[in-house]
Amino acid sequence: MIDRRDFLARALTAVGAVVVATGVPAAARAATLQHQFAVTGPFTRSTVAEIARALSKKPYEAPDTSLPPILENLTYDQYRDIRFRPETAIWADKGLPYQMQLFHRGSYFKEPVEIALVENGQATHVPYDPNLFNYGPLVPQPIPSEDIGFSGFRLHSPLNKPDVFDEVLVFQGASYFRSLGKDEVYGLSARGLALKTADPEGEEFPLFRAFWVETPTAGSDTCVVNALLDSPSVSGAYRFTIRPGLPTTIDVEAQLFPRADLSKVGLAPGTSMFFFSANGRTDIDDFRPEVHDSDGLLMVTGRGDRWWRPLANPKELQISAFQDRSPRGFGLIQRDRNFDSYQDLEAAYQKRPSLWIEPVGDWGAGAVTLVEIPTNSEIHDNIVAYWAPQDKIPAGTEFFFAYRLFWGGDPALGSGAAYVTATRSGRAGVGGPTPVRLFVIDYGFFEGVDPAKLGAAKASVQASKGTVKNIVVVNNSETGGVRLSFELDPQNETLIELTATLAFDGGQTAETWAFRWTA
Repeated sequence: MIDRRDFLARALTAVGAVVVATGVPAAARAATLQHQFAVTGPFTRSTVAEIARALSKKPYEAPDTSLPPILENLTYDQYRDIRFRPETAIWADKGLPYQMQLFHRGSYFKEPVEIALVENGQATHVPYDPNLFNYGPLVPQPIPSEDIGFSGFRLHSPLNKPDVFDEVLVFQGASYFRSLGKDEVYGLSARGLALKTADPEGEEFPLFRAFWVETPTAGSDTCVVNALLDSPSVSGAYRFTIRPGLPTTIDVEAQLFPRADLSKVGLAPGTSMFFFSANGRTDIDDFRPEVHDSDGLLMVTGRGDRWWRPLANPKELQISAFQDRSPRGFGLIQRDRNFDSYQDLEAAYQKRPSLWIEPVGDWGAGAVTLVEIPTNSEIHDNIVAYWAPQDKIPAGTEFFFAYRLFWGGDPALGSGAAYVTATRSGRAGVGGPTPVRLFVIDYGFFEGVDPAKLGAAKASVQASKGTVKNIVVVNNSETGGVRLSFELDPQNETLIELTATLAFDGGQTAETWAFRWTA
């Protein structure tokens, strides 16, 4: 079985970045097969919501995932040998700021995705045509000619150089999508919605069933994608407004129509990978110092307080919920941008984007929720973070929410003078069955902060169990920041919640450090 993360990471690099020629071939435009959703006809901003609303009033019908036998059982290498022809990219001959390429269906991506182009209030269905693709020698023949749909698409835009069209956004698989900022490489993903994540009964994965991509305007850097989401519990209408850069921003407007009460729902979910870092190298035999797409969960509460939670690869699945009201932002962050921390020339983890979410409007009471799943390999996405509303979303209602995604670096949102730059831990000595642990936390100062005016720093460390001792704060002459160290004696406990705060004589504070230690 091919892991989703490993497959996407390779498949998304299978085609070159530059596309230069014509639009959809005439043979494709002539196809006449009927489709359910992204059909040719009038289109307005309410079209997708009307479809989703109507779907929600009917029992869920799963998409027909059957494929011609020749595509049903493709191997990994065979599927990779199907490549979109760059010269057939949509809008490639229009002089527009975006071009679009399509993904073939096959054994690893069986769910059909319908796609339509929108221009001047009119949607035009884009049918599958084998002439859109090159089929390498590994691909069995003959290739079907009927309209089997696509498995997704990607957008290209001059992200890094004005004369080169680079990938900026990919939709493929369930409700997953990913983007990146200038001079970055793909890393973590976002999802349209999370349902029953880590639930013993099993997770429900909504699908983006259809997309309506609005033709971009010449001279603008914006592209708009409309999407229809569907699953046994809910249907939904999404609108994504994309602007490439550093960071690349995506405005998301979503309207949900639940078929069932949504009591285990995650809004604005992000999915990432954390294998190990300097804070957790137990049983790791690897030449690389750290391996992760994200190294921490950052939160800015409704009151403006910044919290930093280093990620972990636990022995057992663990879920952390940080209660809040009207959060200002949260996200999975790749804070360490130093190649020396990774030493991986191929993966380039130092260039993986962070994903920061800023809610639009009042999201009320709930919790930023972090799910950490054990993994023994870097090919697995084992980290999920999302906003869990306190109240369920009742069946038969309509629920609207909006937010902005930032694909780039560490956001500056929030208050305080300093932020955590690194967390390290190791054995400090003996102390019963579980040895005493030493934690070392380094802080850096936000831009514009003058350390000389802050005064001396004092730390407070709290532990839910066990004993904390030997708290020391020193200036870090190597980095120009501050280092906090302390020892934790677990005293036979197996799970301890830790928090550390750093305050300066002048009244300024650092972001709060929080961590769950497990034996």
